[in-house]
Amino acid sequence: MDFDYISERIARLRMKKDVSQREMSLELGQSIGYINRIENKKALPSIPMLHYICEYFGITLKDFFDDGIEYPVLLNELIEEEKDLDEQNILTLLSLAKQLNARKSKK
Repeated sequence: MDFDYISERIARLRMKKDVSQREMSLELGQSIGYINRIENKKALPSIPMLHYICEYFGITLKDFFDDGIEYPVLLNELIEEEKDLDEQNILTLLSLAKQLNARKSKK
């Protein structure tokens, strides 16, 4: 496994969330330099801590390792909202998503 991926993924997600390394470290209950050490490849989070980091970002471990998903938090929110829709509304939403993707492909 490429351990650099973990450091780089945490850095990208942190910057998208617009929080400092210090702020994130403290919000996770860690020392001030904890995230800095991870992002500078001097340390790796434990498995339980990686799980807490994912919770902090509002994503799953699967989302963390699938960096093909550009906006995992928004996608998870969309999936949660869709759970309460009836079949017709889900089909409408699916059709809209396909139209948006087709437009995106043409650009």
